Amino acid sequence: MNKMRKIQVFDTTLRDGEQTPGVSLCTEEKLELAKQLSRLGVDIIEAGFPFSSKGEFDACKAIADEVKGVTIAALSRANQKEIDLCKDVLKGAERSRIHIFVATSEVHLKYKLQKSKEEVLKMAVDSIKHARGHFDEIQFSPEDGGSGRTDPEFLHQIVEAAIDAGADVVNIPDTVGYQTTQTFYDLIKGIKENVPNADKAVISVHCHDDLGMAVANTLAGIKAGADQIETTINGLGERAGNAAMEEVVMALKTRKDYYDADTRVDTRQIYRTSRLVSKLTGIKIQAHKSVVGDNAFSHESGIHQDGILKEKSTYEIMTPDSIGLSSNTLALGKHSGRHAFKNKLDELGFNNLTEEQFQKAFDKFKDLAIRKKNLTDRDIEAIVENRIFVYPQVYQWLDFQVQSGNKSDAMAMVGLKKDNSKVIREAACGKGPVDAIYHTINRLVGETYKLLDYNIKSVTGGTDALGEVVVRLQKDEITATGRGISPDILEASGKAYIDAINKVISKRSELENGYDDGGEDFGKTCRKG
Repeated sequence: MNKMRKIQVFDTTLRDGEQTPGVSLCTEEKLELAKQLSRLGVDIIEAGFPFSSKGEFDACKAIADEVKGVTIAALSRANQKEIDLCKDVLKGAERSRIHIFVATSEVHLKYKLQKSKEEVLKMAVDSIKHARGHFDEIQFSPEDGGSGRTDPEFLHQIVEAAIDAGADVVNIPDTVGYQTTQTFYDLIKGIKENVPNADKAVISVHCHDDLGMAVANTLAGIKAGADQIETTINGLGERAGNAAMEEVVMALKTRKDYYDADTRVDTRQIYRTSRLVSKLTGIKIQAHKSVVGDNAFSHESGIHQDGILKEKSTYEIMTPDSIGLSSNTLALGKHSGRHAFKNKLDELGFNNLTEEQFQKAFDKFKDLAIRKKNLTDRDIEAIVENRIFVYPQVYQWLDFQVQSGNKSDAMAMVGLKKDNSKVIREAACGKGPVDAIYHTINRLVGETYKLLDYNIKSVTGGTDALGEVVVRLQKDEITATGRGISPDILEASGKAYIDAINKVISKRSELENGYDDGGEDFGKTCRKG
């Protein structure tokens, strides 16, 4: 009997996932997400592209220094200056990996790099040799090498040269999502069979979803012999995104009989991780999305409902519990103490909170228990997820009053605390209560922000459900996502707006304290498939 293959999961949510249009994470959010990815059990976390900005450098370094139990990777072009910067970033990691890339397709060689194949081959080899001895692992990616637009002979040649130069992992990216399952299978199989030293390195795959086949192509790559997958949570990424980690992992787990492969991912952490990414990025999860969508375990048809009641396996090939989805009612109330609350958090998997984070969550729980009679596990998860982030907060939400009706403009009065001491208050009118609250906040902070997106949903059912609001704001060239929760949706709206403003201020400070990047537009040049 063959031993089941263990597939390494290389998570690039913090790098390629953050390249999703409109998504921008601050250092504290990236760090918290990295810690959750470690709890999830991914093998490698790609922390980011350190050379792109001072903020990105700081975020990558914080992750390398603080997140343990997982390999931390940093992206670099085939450039010695960038590789040297990655040395500084990753020196605090328990296990470090440099991820070096250079484009190899005809179109990239001609129009982007304006270099010959020989020049690119030398760049790859020289950069890998320069990195040797400074990192625990070296990964090389021929950008656009897996899309069918790179000459197969040149692809085999550069893969062989990269391994000879010292690459431990060679990643094959379908950068533009062009491949089909059969053509991508053939491409990976061709590398395994035609590159003489292919067995001396891990072959990885990175698929984009432009034609909706990223997950299928990733699985085809595994079937062809790839031992590492590059994925993102919820399939985030450039354009149509990447292969969704949760879908690939659950496909392997559910169809072990076919793939004869599995990962070390703790699937019970999938749902929480998916929700956390959605909260941080402001990107909603479509209801019918596989594995983590709201409808993934819902059954509308009477025939389906009857079958589920008799035997769950009639219409469910995996259980909600297997991904950590729970709807249990929390038997705690306003008289419950810290010990009972701590036990519930441990049960839900929140056993890594600092004392400060725990106290903030407990205070919010006590407040909510007075305002909402029946609390569920989802309520508690929402409380904790919205209280664990600690980043500079110039403004704190205090209170509000609103007067509104359908015959006149709304008027709002809002109180904020500035710099953790000074209380400021103001009033303004608007076309509705939320608009009035936002006009008032703009007056209080002395700036006008452009509201790019506003989303509202209930955390749980019932008329007293927690409302969750996610907004995306823009000020000059800076965008930020803010979140707020409350049984009062107007209060949640105000909290989300303040949350986003604080992040804009934090990012503005990061940019003002940035370092010289050589004059290049790295926001464009670091885009790697």
